Amino acid sequence: MPHGADRYHVQVYGYAMNLGGTAKVFVPCDGGFFCTIQQIEGSLTMLDLKLIRQEPDFIKEKLATRNVDPADIDALLALDAKRRELIVKSETMKAQRNTVSDEISQLKRNKEDADDKIKEMRQVSADIKALDAELDTLKDQVHDAAAHLPNIPNDNVPVGLDEDGSVELRQWGEKPNLDFEPKAHWEIGEDLGILDFERGAKVSGSRYLYYMGLGARLERAVYNFFLDQNTEAGFTEVLPPYIVNDDSMYGTGQFPKFKEDVYQLRDEDMTLIPTAEVPLVNYYRNEVIPEEKLPVWFTALTPAFRSEAGSAGRDTRGLIRLHQFNKVEMVKFCKPENSWDELEALTKHAEMLLQKLGLAYHVITLTTSDMSFTAAMTHDLEVWFPNQNTYREISSCSNTTDFQARRAHIQYRDDKGKLQYVHALNGSGLAVGRAVAAILENYQNADGSVTVPDVLVPYMGGVTRITK
Repeated sequence: MPHGADRYHVQVYGYAMNLGGTAKVFVPCDGGFFCTIQQIEGSLTMLDLKLIRQEPDFIKEKLATRNVDPADIDALLALDAKRRELIVKSETMKAQRNTVSDEISQLKRNKEDADDKIKEMRQVSADIKALDAELDTLKDQVHDAAAHLPNIPNDNVPVGLDEDGSVELRQWGEKPNLDFEPKAHWEIGEDLGILDFERGAKVSGSRYLYYMGLGARLERAVYNFFLDQNTEAGFTEVLPPYIVNDDSMYGTGQFPKFKEDVYQLRDEDMTLIPTAEVPLVNYYRNEVIPEEKLPVWFTALTPAFRSEAGSAGRDTRGLIRLHQFNKVEMVKFCKPENSWDELEALTKHAEMLLQKLGLAYHVITLTTSDMSFTAAMTHDLEVWFPNQNTYREISSCSNTTDFQARRAHIQYRDDKGKLQYVHALNGSGLAVGRAVAAILENYQNADGSVTVPDVLVPYMGGVTRITK
C-alpha cells in the first residue's frame, strides 16, 4: 500500500478487522480539482462495498449461510468494477474538455481559428453525456443489487438454512400446572365476551378483531405497563407517525425486498408502518448524532400493519398473526464498540417484562437464515402457551450493527472528528396482543375466568379477575 494511503478499519459484527485499504485513486474532476473515486461515488449503502471488494470470499461465505448465492456477489462486484472504471474515464474526459475549452479561449483571444477545437469539444461533450448516462444506469444496478443483500451474521449465530437449529440460551419461570384441559386464548376471550373475531371479520376481514370491555382494558393495561417500565429504564417515549415514505422503509430494510409484506397507499409514496422500528430508526436519517448523546434509547407504542404474505394457513385464529396489532417497540443507537453489550441489555429488559408478568419463557438465538434481513444477531423471547403446549415468539431483539445506519445515513463524529456509522438495535418490548394471549392462557381458571397478573391490577382499575 502506498505511503499515506488510508487504512480501512471496520468493526465486523463482534470482532474487529483491520483491512489494508486500497490506495486512493485520484482522477481529475470538473473545474480542474482532483478527487478520489470514493468522493465521486458517494455512499452506496447497505453492506460496506469496500469490505465486499476487499474480502469477497469472506462475504460469500457469510452470506451463503443466509441463502445468498455467491454468484450474486460476483455479479455485484462486476457491476461495481465497471462503474468505477467509467467514473475514471468520465472524469478524465471532463478534464480534457476543460483543457480544450481553455485552448479555445486562448485561440479566440489571439484571433486565431478555433473551429477544429470547437468541433473537438462538442464531440468530447457528447461522449461525456453518453458515458454519464451509462454511469447512471450502472449506479442504479449496483444500488439495487446491494440493496437485496442481507446483513452479515455474527460468528456466534448458529448456521442454518431454515429455522431449525436455533440455540436455546436460557429458560425462566414455572409453566402453569393446570388441573384441567387448557383452552386456547381465542376461545377464552370469546367465552368471556372480551374478544370479538366474528365482527372484526365482518367489518374488515379475516385476522381483524374487536377488543371489548375488560378485553380492551387489558390490552391498554399491558401496553401502559410496558411503556412505564421502558421509560423507568431510561427509554425516551416517542409518539411517531404511523405512515412513512419509501425512503424510511428503505432505511430500515423493508424496501425494496419486502414490499409484499406491507400495506401501501395507492398512488402515493407512503406505507402503513409494519413496526415502530421504522419511524424510530428513521428519526435520525441523514443526520449526525452528537457523540455526547449516545447511546440514544427510544420506545413507542404504535399499531403495526402487516399483510402476512406467505403465512396462509398459519395461525388463522387468535391474536398471534393479525393484520393490525399493537406493539411496544424499543430502538437503540450506540457506538459500534458497545452494541453487543446493548443487545444483551435490550434482551434482559424484554425478559424483565415477562418476569414481572409471571409468564414462563425461554430465549433462543435464531439461525443465520431465520433472523431478519437486517440483523447480525437476533435473540427471540418465546412465551409459554399451555393450550398449544409450546413456546411462541413475543419479542425479537436484534443488533443490526451498521447495516441500517448505512442505509439511513446515520452517523456520529468520534473523538478524532471522523464520521462513523452508529450501530442500531431494535426489540419488541413487547408485542401487546401476544402478551394478552399469553395472559389469557396462562392465567385461565377452571371456571373460565382469567386472573389478572398482580402488576396489571393497578392498570385495570383494581380488577383482579375477568369473568363473564
